Amino acid sequence: MTMKAMILAAGRGERMRPLTDHCPKPLLAVGGKPLIVRHIKRLAAAGITELVINHAHLGHMLEAALGDGSALGVNIRWSPEPPGALETAGGIRQAMQFLGENPFIVVNSDIFCEADFATLARIAKRLSPDGDIAHLLLIDNPEHNPSGDFALDGARVHAEGDSRLTFSGIAAYHPALFAPLEAGKPARLAPVLRAAMGTNRISGEHYQGRWVDVGTPERLAQLDDSLRSEMRSGTKNERHSIHGSPNRD
Repeated sequence: MTMKAMILAAGRGERMRPLTDHCPKPLLAVGGKPLIVRHIKRLAAAGITELVINHAHLGHMLEAALGDGSALGVNIRWSPEPPGALETAGGIRQAMQFLGENPFIVVNSDIFCEADFATLARIAKRLSPDGDIAHLLLIDNPEHNPSGDFALDGARVHAEGDSRLTFSGIAAYHPALFAPLEAGKPARLAPVLRAAMGTNRISGEHYQGRWVDVGTPERLAQLDDSLRSEMRSGTKNERHSIHGSPNRD
């Protein structure tokens, strides 16, 4: 089974304005590299080279910058969306023509993370239309989302309950999760996930590695300073994190 990954890059980046007025947020650089390039390199290093990227706002700039992905050692298929985009679930449903019939990984383009994509790919291969249909990486609740998104009970994710955590924007999905949606129609992800949680079909884990929601110019600058400082000193603090509120719907 060839593992594919989708990078979500269709957001307008309102909180990042004016930086995103003339540059799509995934192309904003930290530590000298665009956010989306960092994801691509980590996926490629994990052996995941078949990628799908959606876009809407200034999408032509993304395609011009990355092309078919060959310069980065990957193969990119592009999934354009109409102005305003299709929300997260709608964007994934629209891209199913490229993602195929096997489980796949999805990561938000507007985060910085050091998640183990190779391990996530192995978990993804165990997903099925009759069993677990998704696996989510959840993080400690940031200041902007103190109540969390979902409850983690062992390895099971529920819509309600104790031990609530925040969805990181990183997950593995089986295509069956999105099959009921109509292609080309906007659809939010949270209701789709909660419906599957209602039948106890979503697993998850508490990811405690490095993760940054690069959602504002301030956090972008803070992360950039941190990475540049690490490059100058030749050190890296694996446990360091700058938590913000990820783009959720």
